[in-house]
Amino acid sequence: MMVRLMLVGLLLLASAAAAAATVAQAKEGCLDKCGDVSIPYPFGTNEEQCYLSPYFLVTCNHSSNPPKLLLGKPSPEGNNVQVLDISLDGELLILNYVSHDCYNRSGGLDSLYSYGSHLTPGQFNISSTRNKFTMVGCDTYAWFRGQRGEESYRTGCMSLCDNITAVRNGSCSGNGCCQTSIPDELSDIQSHFTFSSDDLKDLKGIEKLPMVFDWAFGKETCQVVDENSQTNYACKGNSSCNKRKTGWGYLCNCSEGYQGNPYLESGCQDINECENSILNKCENPETCVNTQGNYTCSCPMWYQGDGKIDGQRCIPNRLQMIHAAMGIGIALLVLLVSSTWLFWALKKRRFIKLKKKYFQQNGGSELRQLSRQGSTERIKIFTFEELEKATKKYDESNIIGRGGFGTVYKGTLTDGRIVAIKKSKMVEQSQGKDFINEVGILSQINHRHVIQLLGCCLETQVPLLVYEFINNGTLSDHIHNENKASAIMWETRLRIAIQTAEALYYLHSVASTPIIHRDVKSTNILLDAEYNVKVCDFGASRLVPLDQTQLSTAVQELLDT
Repeated sequence: MMVRLMLVGLLLLASAAAAAATVAQAKEGCLDKCGDVSIPYPFGTNEEQCYLSPYFLVTCNHSSNPPKLLLGKPSPEGNNVQVLDISLDGELLILNYVSHDCYNRSGGLDSLYSYGSHLTPGQFNISSTRNKFTMVGCDTYAWFRGQRGEESYRTGCMSLCDNITAVRNGSCSGNGCCQTSIPDELSDIQSHFTFSSDDLKDLKGIEKLPMVFDWAFGKETCQVVDENSQTNYACKGNSSCNKRKTGWGYLCNCSEGYQGNPYLESGCQDINECENSILNKCENPETCVNTQGNYTCSCPMWYQGDGKIDGQRCIPNRLQMIHAAMGIGIALLVLLVSSTWLFWALKKRRFIKLKKKYFQQNGGSELRQLSRQGSTERIKIFTFEELEKATKKYDESNIIGRGGFGTVYKGTLTDGRIVAIKKSKMVEQSQGKDFINEVGILSQINHRHVIQLLGCCLETQVPLLVYEFINNGTLSDHIHNENKASAIMWETRLRIAIQTAEALYYLHSVASTPIIHRDVKSTNILLDAEYNVKVCDFGASRLVPLDQTQLSTAVQELLDT
Protein backbone atom coordinates (compact mmCIF):
# COMPACT_ATOMS: atom_id res chain seq x y z
CA MET A 1 0.00 0.00 0.00
CA MET A 2 1.41 3.43 -0.92
CA VAL A 3 2.20 5.66 2.00
CA ARG A 4 0.50 9.05 1.87
CA LEU A 5 1.88 12.00 3.76
CA MET A 6 0.32 15.42 3.51
CA LEU A 7 1.50 18.52 5.30
CA VAL A 8 -0.29 21.76 4.47
CA GLY A 9 0.44 25.30 5.56
CA LEU A 10 1.16 28.91 4.67
CA LEU A 11 4.95 29.06 4.71
CA LEU A 12 7.23 32.07 4.81
CA LEU A 13 9.20 32.20 1.59
CA ALA A 14 12.72 31.02 2.28
CA SER A 15 14.21 33.29 -0.35
CA ALA A 16 12.57 36.47 0.92
CA ALA A 17 15.25 38.47 2.66
CA ALA A 18 14.42 39.99 5.99
CA ALA A 19 13.63 43.68 5.79
CA ALA A 20 16.26 46.11 6.97
CA ALA A 21 15.98 46.52 10.68
CA THR A 22 14.54 49.83 11.69
CA VAL A 23 15.28 51.31 15.04
CA ALA A 24 12.44 50.00 17.26
CA GLN A 25 11.06 52.52 19.70
CA ALA A 26 8.23 52.22 22.18
CA LYS A 27 6.39 55.12 23.68
CA GLU A 28 8.01 56.59 26.75
CA GLY A 29 7.07 54.65 29.86
CA CYS A 30 5.82 51.61 27.90
CA LEU A 31 7.21 48.11 27.65
CA ASP A 32 9.60 48.05 24.70
CA LYS A 33 10.55 44.37 24.67
CA CYS A 34 9.01 40.98 25.41
CA GLY A 35 11.63 38.28 25.51
CA ASP A 36 13.68 38.77 22.37
CA VAL A 37 10.95 40.63 20.49
CA SER A 38 11.00 44.48 20.37
CA ILE A 39 7.67 46.31 20.62
CA PRO A 40 7.78 49.53 18.56
CA TYR A 41 4.93 52.04 18.60
CA PRO A 42 2.15 51.96 17.22
CA PHE A 43 2.15 48.51 18.85
CA GLY A 44 2.00 48.44 22.61
CA THR A 45 0.99 46.41 25.63
CA ASN A 46 -1.87 46.74 28.12
CA GLU A 47 -1.91 50.51 28.82
CA GLU A 48 -4.01 52.41 26.28
CA GLN A 49 -1.45 55.16 25.83
CA CYS A 50 1.09 52.57 24.71
CA TYR A 51 -0.65 51.56 21.46
CA LEU A 52 -2.29 53.57 18.73
CA SER A 53 -5.54 51.53 18.45
CA PRO A 54 -6.86 48.14 19.62
CA TYR A 55 -5.62 46.63 16.38
CA PHE A 56 -2.07 47.18 17.63
CA LEU A 57 -2.53 45.78 21.12
CA VAL A 58 -0.10 42.99 22.00
CA THR A 59 0.28 40.98 25.21
CA CYS A 60 3.49 39.78 26.79
CA ASN A 61 2.90 36.31 28.24
CA HIS A 62 5.37 35.77 31.07
CA SER A 63 4.11 32.24 31.87
CA SER A 64 6.69 30.76 29.49
CA ASN A 65 10.43 31.14 29.46
CA PRO A 66 11.37 33.15 27.59
CA PRO A 67 8.19 35.28 27.57
CA LYS A 68 6.09 35.16 24.42
CA LEU A 69 4.53 38.13 22.65
CA LEU A 70 0.91 37.48 21.64
CA LEU A 71 -1.31 39.45 19.25
CA GLY A 72 -4.37 41.01 20.93
CA LYS A 73 -5.81 40.32 24.38
CA PRO A 74 -5.26 36.85 25.86
CA SER A 75 -8.10 34.52 24.76
CA PRO A 76 -9.62 31.95 27.18
CA GLU A 77 -8.84 29.21 24.68
CA GLY A 78 -5.17 30.28 24.58
CA ASN A 79 -5.08 30.34 20.79
CA ASN A 80 -3.58 33.82 20.40
CA VAL A 81 -1.19 34.23 17.51
CA GLN A 82 2.43 34.38 18.68
CA VAL A 83 4.41 37.32 17.32
CA LEU A 84 8.06 36.68 16.39
CA ASP A 85 8.95 40.13 15.02
CA ILE A 86 7.37 43.53 14.40
CA SER A 87 8.75 45.61 11.54
CA LEU A 88 7.93 49.28 11.06
CA ASP A 89 8.01 48.53 7.34
CA GLY A 90 4.47 47.12 7.74
CA GLU A 91 5.20 43.46 8.42
CA LEU A 92 4.31 41.21 11.36
CA LEU A 93 6.10 37.86 11.62
CA ILE A 94 3.97 35.27 13.45
CA LEU A 95 3.82 31.51 14.07
CA ASN A 96 0.98 29.82 12.18
CA TYR A 97 -0.43 26.32 12.78
CA VAL A 98 0.20 23.67 10.10
CA SER A 99 -2.59 21.26 8.99
CA HIS A 100 -1.55 17.65 8.34
CA ASP A 101 -3.15 14.38 7.15
CA CYS A 102 -0.75 11.42 7.53
CA TYR A 103 -1.19 7.66 6.76
CA ASN A 104 0.85 4.60 7.70
CA ARG A 105 2.28 2.00 5.32
CA SER A 106 -0.88 -0.09 5.40
CA GLY A 107 -2.90 2.96 4.34
CA GLY A 108 -4.48 3.60 7.69
CA LEU A 109 -4.96 7.13 9.05
CA ASP A 110 -2.07 8.02 11.31
CA SER A 111 -2.92 11.63 12.24
CA LEU A 112 -5.28 14.27 11.03
CA TYR A 113 -5.23 17.95 11.96
CA SER A 114 -6.89 20.78 10.16
CA TYR A 115 -6.39 24.35 11.28
CA GLY A 116 -8.25 27.46 10.26
CA SER A 117 -6.49 30.81 10.56
CA HIS A 118 -9.10 33.44 11.40
CA LEU A 119 -8.00 37.09 10.97
CA THR A 120 -10.36 39.91 11.78
CA PRO A 121 -10.72 42.12 8.68
CA GLY A 122 -9.04 45.45 9.31
CA GLN A 123 -5.44 46.42 9.71
CA PHE A 124 -3.96 42.95 9.05
CA ASN A 125 -3.82 40.93 5.84
CA ILE A 126 -1.91 37.80 4.92
CA SER A 127 1.10 38.96 2.91
CA SER A 128 0.85 37.73 -0.64
CA THR A 129 4.45 38.71 -1.37
CA ARG A 130 6.10 37.07 1.63
CA ASN A 131 4.00 33.85 1.87
CA LYS A 132 3.00 30.91 -0.33
CA PHE A 133 0.46 28.16 0.21
CA THR A 134 2.62 25.01 0.34
CA MET A 135 1.76 21.30 0.49
CA VAL A 136 4.27 18.50 1.14
CA GLY A 137 3.15 14.92 0.41
CA CYS A 138 2.59 12.19 -2.18
CA ASP A 139 -0.51 11.43 -4.26
CA THR A 140 -2.61 14.08 -2.60
CA TYR A 141 -3.91 17.58 -2.97
CA ALA A 142 -4.58 20.50 -0.63
CA TRP A 143 -6.56 23.68 -0.82
CA PHE A 144 -7.48 26.70 1.23
CA ARG A 145 -10.12 29.31 1.07
CA GLY A 146 -10.43 32.80 2.40
CA GLN A 147 -12.22 36.11 2.23
CA ARG A 148 -11.01 39.20 0.44
CA GLY A 149 -13.39 41.98 1.29
CA GLU A 150 -16.78 40.87 0.02
CA GLU A 151 -15.27 38.24 -2.26
CA SER A 152 -14.57 34.58 -1.38
CA TYR A 153 -11.75 32.69 -3.01
CA ARG A 154 -10.38 29.15 -2.96
CA THR A 155 -7.14 27.77 -4.37
CA GLY A 156 -4.84 24.80 -3.91
CA CYS A 157 -2.31 22.46 -5.53
CA MET A 158 -1.61 18.72 -6.10
CA SER A 159 1.50 16.57 -5.55
CA LEU A 160 2.26 13.12 -6.99
CA CYS A 161 5.08 10.66 -6.21
CA ASP A 162 5.58 6.88 -5.96
CA ASN A 163 7.96 6.97 -3.01
CA ILE A 164 10.36 9.23 -1.21
CA THR A 165 13.33 8.11 -3.28
CA ALA A 166 11.64 9.34 -6.45
CA VAL A 167 11.31 12.90 -5.08
CA ARG A 168 13.76 15.47 -6.45
CA ASN A 169 15.34 17.92 -3.99
CA GLY A 170 15.06 21.65 -4.62
CA SER A 171 11.85 21.43 -6.57
CA CYS A 172 8.36 22.18 -5.32
CA SER A 173 6.49 21.88 -8.58
CA GLY A 174 4.24 18.84 -7.92
CA ASN A 175 6.72 16.03 -7.21
CA GLY A 176 6.44 15.53 -3.45
CA CYS A 177 5.74 19.21 -2.93
CA CYS A 178 3.58 21.86 -4.51
CA GLN A 179 3.07 25.59 -4.02
CA THR A 180 0.63 28.22 -5.11
CA SER A 181 0.47 31.95 -4.70
CA ILE A 182 -1.90 33.66 -2.36
CA PRO A 183 -4.20 35.82 -4.47
CA ASP A 184 -3.69 39.54 -4.24
CA GLU A 185 -4.09 42.11 -6.88
CA LEU A 186 -0.65 43.52 -6.14
CA SER A 187 1.27 40.26 -5.91
CA ASP A 188 4.37 39.85 -8.00
CA ILE A 189 5.97 36.67 -6.80
CA GLN A 190 9.23 35.46 -8.20
CA SER A 191 10.54 33.53 -5.20
CA HIS A 192 10.16 29.81 -4.61
CA PHE A 193 10.16 27.36 -1.73
CA THR A 194 13.30 25.19 -1.59
CA PHE A 195 12.09 21.64 -1.06
CA SER A 196 14.01 18.64 0.27
CA SER A 197 12.85 15.01 0.34
CA ASP A 198 13.67 15.02 4.04
CA ASP A 199 10.70 17.34 4.51
CA LEU A 200 8.41 14.32 3.88
CA LYS A 201 9.65 12.87 7.18
CA ASP A 202 10.86 15.85 9.21
CA LEU A 203 7.79 18.06 8.89
CA LYS A 204 5.51 15.49 10.51
CA GLY A 205 6.27 16.63 14.04
CA ILE A 206 6.10 20.36 13.29
CA GLU A 207 2.92 22.14 14.40
CA LYS A 208 3.76 25.74 13.54
CA LEU A 209 5.75 27.58 10.88
CA PRO A 210 6.42 31.33 10.38
CA MET A 211 4.03 33.45 8.37
CA VAL A 212 3.93 37.16 7.58
CA PHE A 213 1.03 39.58 8.10
CA ASP A 214 0.87 42.99 6.46
CA TRP A 215 -0.32 45.86 8.65
CA ALA A 216 -1.20 49.49 7.90
CA PHE A 217 -3.36 52.46 9.01
CA GLY A 218 -6.93 53.24 7.99
CA LYS A 219 -8.44 52.85 4.58
CA GLU A 220 -7.37 56.18 3.11
CA THR A 221 -4.66 56.76 0.54
CA CYS A 222 -1.74 59.08 1.18
CA GLN A 223 -3.23 61.64 -1.21
CA VAL A 224 -6.50 61.77 0.74
CA VAL A 225 -4.68 61.99 4.06
CA ASP A 226 -2.42 64.81 2.83
CA GLU A 227 -5.31 66.78 1.33
CA ASN A 228 -7.49 66.50 4.44
CA SER A 229 -4.62 67.12 6.87
CA GLN A 230 -6.34 64.87 9.38
CA THR A 231 -5.54 65.42 13.01
CA ASN A 232 -5.22 61.68 13.57
CA TYR A 233 -2.59 61.42 10.83
CA ALA A 234 -0.17 58.75 12.03
CA CYS A 235 3.01 60.13 10.39
CA LYS A 236 4.92 62.54 12.62
CA GLY A 237 7.82 64.92 12.12
CA ASN A 238 10.47 64.28 9.44
CA SER A 239 8.40 61.45 7.96
CA SER A 240 6.21 60.83 4.94
CA CYS A 241 3.19 58.76 3.97
CA ASN A 242 3.68 55.63 1.88
CA LYS A 243 1.20 53.32 0.20
CA ARG A 244 0.65 49.95 1.83
CA LYS A 245 2.37 47.04 0.12
CA THR A 246 -0.89 45.14 -0.40
CA GLY A 247 -4.50 46.21 0.08
CA TRP A 248 -5.66 49.56 1.35
CA GLY A 249 -4.31 51.90 4.02
CA TYR A 250 -0.98 53.63 4.40
CA LEU A 251 2.33 53.39 6.27
CA CYS A 252 4.83 55.96 7.45
CA ASN A 253 8.53 56.13 6.69
CA CYS A 254 11.20 58.47 8.02
CA SER A 255 12.24 60.96 5.37
CA GLU A 256 15.48 60.38 3.53
CA GLY A 257 18.41 61.18 5.80
CA TYR A 258 16.46 60.31 8.96
CA GLN A 259 15.99 57.12 10.91
CA GLY A 260 13.86 56.03 13.84
CA ASN A 261 10.17 55.56 14.54
CA PRO A 262 8.03 57.74 12.23
CA TYR A 263 4.95 57.24 14.43
CA LEU A 264 6.44 59.05 17.46
CA GLU A 265 6.92 62.76 17.89
CA SER A 266 10.63 63.45 17.20
CA GLY A 267 10.94 59.76 16.47
CA CYS A 268 12.81 60.32 13.20
CA GLN A 269 16.30 61.55 14.01
CA ASP A 270 18.91 62.85 11.62
CA ILE A 271 21.44 60.30 10.36
CA ASN A 272 25.03 61.50 10.60
CA GLU A 273 26.18 60.17 7.25
CA CYS A 274 29.68 61.55 7.84
CA GLU A 275 30.27 58.92 10.54
CA ASN A 276 29.51 56.11 8.12
CA SER A 277 31.70 55.72 5.03
CA ILE A 278 29.00 53.59 3.40
CA LEU A 279 26.30 56.26 3.75
CA ASN A 280 28.36 59.20 2.55
CA LYS A 281 29.84 59.20 -0.93
CA CYS A 282 32.37 61.99 -0.49
CA GLU A 283 35.50 61.67 -2.59
CA ASN A 284 37.36 62.95 0.43
CA PRO A 285 35.53 61.82 3.62
CA GLU A 286 37.27 64.59 5.58
CA THR A 287 35.24 67.19 3.67
CA CYS A 288 31.90 65.65 4.70
CA VAL A 289 29.61 68.04 6.60
CA ASN A 290 26.42 66.65 8.14
CA THR A 291 23.19 68.61 7.66
CA GLN A 292 19.61 67.95 8.73
CA GLY A 293 18.47 65.00 6.67
CA ASN A 294 21.45 65.14 4.37
CA TYR A 295 25.15 65.85 4.08
CA THR A 296 27.40 67.88 1.85
CA CYS A 297 30.86 67.32 0.46
CA SER A 298 33.25 70.06 -0.56
CA CYS A 299 35.95 70.32 -3.17
CA PRO A 300 39.46 71.70 -2.66
CA MET A 301 40.46 75.10 -3.94
CA TRP A 302 40.45 75.50 -7.73
CA TYR A 303 37.93 72.65 -8.08
CA GLN A 304 34.14 72.63 -8.50
CA GLY A 305 31.33 70.10 -8.14
CA ASP A 306 29.46 68.41 -5.29
CA GLY A 307 32.44 66.29 -4.25
CA LYS A 308 30.39 63.08 -4.34
CA ILE A 309 31.49 59.87 -6.03
CA ASP A 310 27.98 59.25 -7.34
CA GLY A 311 27.45 62.90 -8.25
CA GLN A 312 29.40 65.60 -10.04
CA ARG A 313 32.63 64.75 -8.20
CA CYS A 314 35.38 67.40 -8.10
CA ILE A 315 36.63 68.70 -11.41
CA PRO A 316 39.13 71.52 -12.07
CA ASN A 317 37.45 74.93 -12.16
CA ARG A 318 39.27 76.38 -15.13
CA LEU A 319 37.30 79.63 -15.05
CA GLN A 320 38.14 80.11 -11.38
CA MET A 321 41.77 79.32 -12.13
CA ILE A 322 41.78 81.89 -14.94
CA HIS A 323 40.14 84.46 -12.66
CA ALA A 324 42.62 83.64 -9.90
CA ALA A 325 45.55 83.90 -12.29
CA MET A 326 44.20 87.21 -13.59
CA GLY A 327 43.64 88.39 -10.03
CA ILE A 328 47.17 87.39 -9.03
CA GLY A 329 48.54 89.01 -12.18
CA ILE A 330 46.63 92.22 -11.55
CA ALA A 331 47.66 92.17 -7.89
CA LEU A 332 51.32 91.71 -8.86
CA LEU A 333 51.00 94.47 -11.45
CA VAL A 334 49.40 96.78 -8.90
CA LEU A 335 52.11 95.84 -6.41
CA LEU A 336 54.81 96.51 -8.99
CA VAL A 337 53.27 99.83 -10.02
CA SER A 338 52.72 100.81 -6.39
CA SER A 339 56.24 99.81 -5.43
CA THR A 340 57.67 101.70 -8.39
CA TRP A 341 55.53 104.73 -7.62
CA LEU A 342 56.53 104.55 -3.95
CA PHE A 343 60.19 104.18 -4.90
CA TRP A 344 60.11 107.19 -7.18
CA ALA A 345 57.97 109.13 -4.73
CA LEU A 346 60.48 108.47 -1.95
CA LYS A 347 63.35 109.20 -4.29
CA LYS A 348 61.70 112.41 -5.40
CA ARG A 349 61.00 113.34 -1.80
CA ARG A 350 64.64 112.73 -0.86
CA PHE A 351 65.72 114.70 -3.92
CA ILE A 352 63.45 117.60 -2.96
CA LYS A 353 64.82 117.54 0.59
CA LEU A 354 68.36 117.41 -0.77
CA LYS A 355 67.66 120.37 -3.07
CA LYS A 356 66.29 122.32 -0.10
CA LYS A 357 69.38 121.42 1.88
CA TYR A 358 71.73 122.59 -0.90
CA PHE A 359 69.60 125.71 -1.42
CA GLN A 360 70.04 126.70 2.23
CA GLN A 361 73.68 125.56 2.25
CA ASN A 362 74.48 127.71 -0.80
CA GLY A 363 72.91 130.81 0.71
CA GLY A 364 69.55 130.70 -0.97
CA SER A 365 67.85 132.50 1.93
CA GLU A 366 70.43 135.32 1.80
CA LEU A 367 69.98 135.67 -1.96
CA ARG A 368 66.23 135.97 -1.57
CA GLN A 369 66.78 138.57 1.14
CA LEU A 370 69.02 140.57 -1.22
CA SER A 371 66.39 140.22 -3.95
CA ARG A 372 63.71 141.66 -1.65
CA GLN A 373 66.07 144.57 -0.87
CA GLY A 374 66.44 145.27 -4.60
CA SER A 375 70.12 144.27 -4.81
CA THR A 376 69.62 141.38 -7.20
CA GLU A 377 66.59 142.35 -9.24
CA ARG A 378 68.06 141.06 -12.51
CA ILE A 379 69.24 137.72 -11.10
CA LYS A 380 66.89 134.79 -11.63
CA ILE A 381 67.07 131.74 -9.38
CA PHE A 382 66.76 128.76 -11.70
CA THR A 383 65.57 125.33 -10.59
CA PHE A 384 67.64 122.22 -11.08
CA GLU A 385 65.06 120.83 -13.53
CA GLU A 386 65.15 123.99 -15.71
CA LEU A 387 68.91 123.80 -16.25
CA GLU A 388 68.87 120.02 -16.66
CA LYS A 389 66.29 120.40 -19.41
CA ALA A 390 68.21 123.29 -21.00
CA THR A 391 71.39 121.19 -21.31
CA LYS A 392 69.56 117.93 -22.19
CA LYS A 393 70.69 116.48 -18.88
CA TYR A 394 74.20 117.94 -19.31
CA ASP A 395 74.85 116.09 -22.53
CA GLU A 396 78.52 116.14 -23.58
CA SER A 397 77.59 117.52 -26.99
CA ASN A 398 76.65 120.76 -25.22
CA ILE A 399 80.06 121.28 -23.55
CA ILE A 400 81.68 124.53 -24.74
CA GLY A 401 84.46 124.78 -22.20
CA ARG A 402 86.34 122.63 -19.73
CA GLY A 403 89.16 123.43 -17.31
CA GLY A 404 90.40 123.26 -13.76
CA PHE A 405 87.47 125.41 -12.64
CA GLY A 406 84.86 122.98 -13.99
CA THR A 407 82.75 122.69 -17.12
CA VAL A 408 80.71 125.15 -19.18
CA TYR A 409 77.62 123.94 -21.06
CA LYS A 410 75.59 125.57 -23.76
CA GLY A 411 71.89 125.53 -22.93
CA THR A 412 68.56 126.69 -24.32
CA LEU A 413 65.98 128.02 -21.88
CA THR A 414 62.25 127.47 -22.26
CA ASP A 415 61.83 131.02 -23.59
CA GLY A 416 64.33 130.26 -26.42
CA ARG A 417 67.30 132.16 -25.01
CA ILE A 418 70.71 130.54 -25.44
CA VAL A 419 72.86 130.73 -22.31
CA ALA A 420 76.16 129.45 -20.94
CA ILE A 421 75.89 127.38 -17.76
CA LYS A 422 78.96 127.09 -15.58
CA LYS A 423 79.14 123.89 -13.54
CA SER A 424 82.03 124.40 -11.13
CA LYS A 425 83.99 121.79 -9.24
CA MET A 426 83.59 121.31 -5.51
CA VAL A 427 84.00 124.32 -3.21
CA GLU A 428 83.93 124.45 0.55
CA GLN A 429 80.58 125.00 2.25
CA SER A 430 81.99 128.02 4.12
CA GLN A 431 82.18 129.93 0.83
CA GLY A 432 78.39 129.91 0.38
CA LYS A 433 77.84 133.31 2.01
CA ASP A 434 80.76 134.94 0.13
CA PHE A 435 79.42 133.49 -3.11
CA ILE A 436 76.03 135.09 -2.51
CA ASN A 437 77.67 138.42 -1.76
CA GLU A 438 79.62 138.16 -5.02
CA VAL A 439 76.48 137.26 -6.98
CA GLY A 440 74.77 140.26 -5.46
CA ILE A 441 77.54 142.61 -6.58
CA LEU A 442 77.96 141.02 -10.03
CA SER A 443 74.22 141.36 -10.61
CA GLN A 444 74.66 145.17 -10.41
CA ILE A 445 77.23 145.26 -13.21
CA ASN A 446 75.74 146.76 -16.37
CA HIS A 447 78.39 147.31 -19.03
CA ARG A 448 78.31 146.37 -22.67
CA HIS A 449 81.78 144.81 -22.56
CA VAL A 450 81.32 142.79 -19.35
CA ILE A 451 79.60 139.39 -19.52
CA GLN A 452 76.15 139.57 -17.98
CA LEU A 453 75.19 137.19 -15.16
CA LEU A 454 71.60 136.09 -15.80
CA GLY A 455 71.04 133.92 -12.78
CA CYS A 456 72.10 130.91 -10.75
CA CYS A 457 70.90 127.56 -9.41
CA LEU A 458 71.42 126.84 -5.73
CA GLU A 459 69.75 123.38 -5.63
CA THR A 460 72.96 121.51 -6.39
CA GLN A 461 75.91 120.71 -4.17
CA VAL A 462 77.98 123.30 -6.07
CA PRO A 463 76.01 126.35 -7.33
CA LEU A 464 75.49 126.71 -11.10
CA LEU A 465 75.94 130.12 -12.77
CA VAL A 466 73.99 131.18 -15.87
CA TYR A 467 75.58 133.76 -18.20
CA GLU A 468 74.65 135.25 -21.50
CA PHE A 469 76.03 133.16 -24.36
CA ILE A 470 78.81 134.67 -26.59
CA ASN A 471 79.07 132.65 -29.76
CA ASN A 472 82.52 133.57 -31.25
CA GLY A 473 84.80 132.00 -28.67
CA THR A 474 87.66 133.63 -26.71
CA LEU A 475 90.41 136.00 -27.78
CA SER A 476 92.87 133.20 -27.09
CA ASP A 477 91.13 131.03 -29.69
CA HIS A 478 91.70 133.67 -32.37
CA ILE A 479 95.26 134.86 -31.69
CA HIS A 480 96.66 131.39 -31.20
CA ASN A 481 95.06 130.02 -34.35
CA GLU A 482 96.96 131.09 -37.50
CA ASN A 483 93.90 130.89 -39.73
CA LYS A 484 91.79 132.97 -37.35
CA ALA A 485 94.62 135.36 -36.39
CA SER A 486 95.19 136.41 -39.97
CA ALA A 487 91.56 137.42 -40.23
CA ILE A 488 91.86 139.98 -37.42
CA MET A 489 93.05 143.32 -38.69
CA TRP A 490 95.23 145.63 -36.57
CA GLU A 491 92.35 148.02 -36.36
CA THR A 492 90.16 145.27 -34.90
CA ARG A 493 92.92 144.22 -32.49
CA LEU A 494 93.23 147.80 -31.27
CA ARG A 495 89.45 148.01 -30.78
CA ILE A 496 89.54 144.76 -28.75
CA ALA A 497 92.26 146.21 -26.49
CA ILE A 498 90.34 149.46 -26.03
CA GLN A 499 87.07 147.65 -25.19
CA THR A 500 88.93 145.43 -22.71
CA ALA A 501 90.44 148.50 -21.06
CA GLU A 502 87.01 150.14 -20.89
CA ALA A 503 85.59 147.07 -19.18
CA LEU A 504 88.41 146.93 -16.63
CA TYR A 505 88.12 150.67 -16.01
CA TYR A 506 84.42 150.22 -15.37
CA LEU A 507 85.07 147.39 -12.93
CA HIS A 508 87.89 149.15 -11.11
CA SER A 509 86.60 152.69 -11.01
CA VAL A 510 82.98 153.19 -12.17
CA ALA A 511 81.10 150.30 -10.52
CA SER A 512 79.35 151.16 -7.27
CA THR A 513 81.60 148.67 -5.58
CA PRO A 514 85.03 148.47 -7.20
CA ILE A 515 85.83 145.03 -8.48
CA ILE A 516 89.37 143.79 -9.02
CA HIS A 517 89.37 141.18 -11.75
CA ARG A 518 92.84 139.76 -10.93
CA ASP A 519 92.75 137.23 -13.76
CA VAL A 520 92.75 139.19 -17.00
CA LYS A 521 93.94 136.97 -19.86
CA SER A 522 92.96 136.15 -23.39
CA THR A 523 90.89 133.11 -22.36
CA ASN A 524 88.70 135.39 -20.19
CA ILE A 525 87.96 137.78 -23.05
CA LEU A 526 85.06 136.64 -25.19
CA LEU A 527 84.29 137.91 -28.70
CA ASP A 528 80.97 138.10 -30.43
CA ALA A 529 80.37 137.82 -34.17
CA GLU A 530 81.46 141.49 -34.67
CA TYR A 531 84.57 140.96 -32.50
CA ASN A 532 83.13 143.02 -29.67
CA VAL A 533 84.60 142.22 -26.24
CA LYS A 534 82.89 140.58 -23.30
CA VAL A 535 85.15 140.28 -20.27
CA CYS A 536 84.40 137.22 -18.19
CA ASP A 537 85.86 135.07 -15.44
CA PHE A 538 85.33 131.57 -16.83
CA GLY A 539 88.87 130.52 -16.01
CA ALA A 540 88.54 130.73 -12.23
CA SER A 541 88.51 127.39 -10.41
CA ARG A 542 86.93 129.00 -7.36
CA LEU A 543 84.78 132.03 -7.19
CA VAL A 544 85.99 133.45 -3.92
CA PRO A 545 89.36 132.61 -2.27
CA LEU A 546 89.26 131.16 1.22
CA ASP A 547 91.62 133.83 2.62
CA GLN A 548 90.44 136.82 0.52
CA THR A 549 89.02 139.73 2.44
CA GLN A 550 88.62 142.16 -0.47
CA LEU A 551 86.21 141.59 -3.29
CA SER A 552 87.54 139.86 -6.38
CA THR A 553 86.23 137.66 -9.15
CA ALA A 554 89.06 135.16 -9.21
CA VAL A 555 91.19 133.09 -6.89
CA GLN A 556 94.28 132.82 -9.12
CA GLU A 557 96.62 135.36 -10.70
CA LEU A 558 97.49 133.60 -13.95
CA LEU A 559 99.53 135.26 -16.67
CA ASP A 560 98.29 135.02 -20.17
CA THR A 561 100.44 132.81 -22.34
